[in-house]
Amino acid sequence: MCGIFGYIGKGNAAKIVATGLKRLEYRGYDSWGIAVLDKDIHMTKRAGAIGEFSKDLNLPNASISIGHTRWATHGSVTETNAHPHYSTDKSFALAQNGIVENYTELKSALTKKGYKFETETDTEVIVRLIEDKLESQTNLIKAVREAFLDLTGRNTIILIAKDGQIIAARNGSPLVIGKNFDTDEIYISSDTLSFAPFAKKMIVVENGQMVNVKDKQITISDLTTGKNVDYKFEDIGFEAEKIDKEGYDHFMLKEIRESPYVISQLISQDKTTFEKLAKDLKKAENVYTIGSGTAGIAAAQIAFYLRSIGKIKAANLIGADCTEYLPLFKKGDVIIAPSQSGETADVLEILEECKKRGLIIASLVNMPGSSMGRLSDYKFMMQAGPEICVMSTKAFTSQIAWGYLLSKVVEEKYDEGAKNLKNLSIEMDKWLSDKDNHESIKMLAKNLVNKKDIFLLGKDQNFQIIREGMVKLIEGAYKHAHALPAGDLKHYVITLIEKGVPVIVAVSEDGVKTDLLNAVHEVKARGAHVIAIASVTHPDYDTFIKVPDCGQPTAIMNVIPLQLLAYHLSLVLGNNVDKPRNIAKSVTVK
Repeated sequence: MCGIFGYIGKGNAAKIVATGLKRLEYRGYDSWGIAVLDKDIHMTKRAGAIGEFSKDLNLPNASISIGHTRWATHGSVTETNAHPHYSTDKSFALAQNGIVENYTELKSALTKKGYKFETETDTEVIVRLIEDKLESQTNLIKAVREAFLDLTGRNTIILIAKDGQIIAARNGSPLVIGKNFDTDEIYISSDTLSFAPFAKKMIVVENGQMVNVKDKQITISDLTTGKNVDYKFEDIGFEAEKIDKEGYDHFMLKEIRESPYVISQLISQDKTTFEKLAKDLKKAENVYTIGSGTAGIAAAQIAFYLRSIGKIKAANLIGADCTEYLPLFKKGDVIIAPSQSGETADVLEILEECKKRGLIIASLVNMPGSSMGRLSDYKFMMQAGPEICVMSTKAFTSQIAWGYLLSKVVEEKYDEGAKNLKNLSIEMDKWLSDKDNHESIKMLAKNLVNKKDIFLLGKDQNFQIIREGMVKLIEGAYKHAHALPAGDLKHYVITLIEKGVPVIVAVSEDGVKTDLLNAVHEVKARGAHVIAIASVTHPDYDTFIKVPDCGQPTAIMNVIPLQLLAYHLSLVLGNNVDKPRNIAKSVTVK
């Protein structure tokens, strides 16, 4: 979840690292820290987002630096717990992305040896463990390797040493190296987005590898054997993009507004890979989709499209809670994983097992060089551009539109699917361009400010859509929201429906409309305030949000008002729209 960034070059290292960390803040913004080498290692650390402080780093102009932006796992959000952490003699400083699952045992053993701990973090255990290894040898690289091999869990570390070297090691959490061959500058980071403006080539460090950069020479070795391994530079795969709100008040609003363009980009992709995957889907005995959080809901919608349109027996799995499926996975089965970052830890662990068992893996990611992409037999890129807001919007829209198109390819109606998505993107753009639509959502948000509970109803193509609406309201507005299939209403939740309770319902002109209206009648009879996202009004709707009927992919249109509602409700409540509390965009720990 945390972000790490290192730099060796000719520029002002602290400022360059600060810039990289700002581009990594979606991974965590509880605290940050930067260490630079100028004869000695100097450090600045603060609690809070780096954007608030980075103009006043109070660090010397040096050419070597590492930095870290934190999502807290072990230890509260304080300046002391912020990374990097010094060694006792300040000969090196270290930052970590991950969780040391056996840190309690390690800390206990080190404490008995007399080591002192100043923080609450598991990261400091790594520092002290390296110091302990140095007691028996003077080679820092070997000490780091030996200490790292003692750790359990998914971890990546980066270390700056007083002798001028940067050392990094990877097990699970991502690590990439960028290089600008014109300036001979080297970057080490958690993702390519952070150094995309500065470098066009990258090395993806594999699991179980260690990196050593000294005198601008890069060496990569196998952690287990210590032997050097060959590596090659690859193109980053996308043009450096300026991270800018482009006149919008927040990244979230900008990214919602980009959804029509993202869908049009999807249609422009070569259909050959879709067709090859479709053949494997038809041959497979079992097809699974998998994801976590918003990507998990996208995975469920993809499975819905494969079942309802492609007539494929597809089951959706939750990344963190599907280990019972492991014995059921068989060679030739297909598993589809949508992910913005391509680094979601609980999904990656399942995919790694799938790879061993001979499953066919297809991924849809937005980050070049991601772990999921490299594991996949079929690697699709969203081409959605950077999504900076921690609440995913355009990436989700892209994922479910991709799933719709794939199902149409399975149905052997690609042209029809592409035509429908093209129409969807046009209608969505028109709707988003209409100021009246935004004003009606703003008014609705104001009316919901003091509501404690919000219920959402959907069915068939709209069930996962209202689930995503629930997620957005929870993430951004910190409201209790509850989404459920409309048919389940009468079985339990109806006990909570009383006068004035808001109930949001997504209704399309499809075969289950009558069922949805029956649920509307039931909540209306008990005094609920019914908020309908639909193309046709009805007397039982208290608030009507009119959306265009886009035919088969209409559900994709219906998520847009829900995203905007979460945005405006968050804004009215005074919440940090782009950086909601306690969550991060890329979840690289379990």
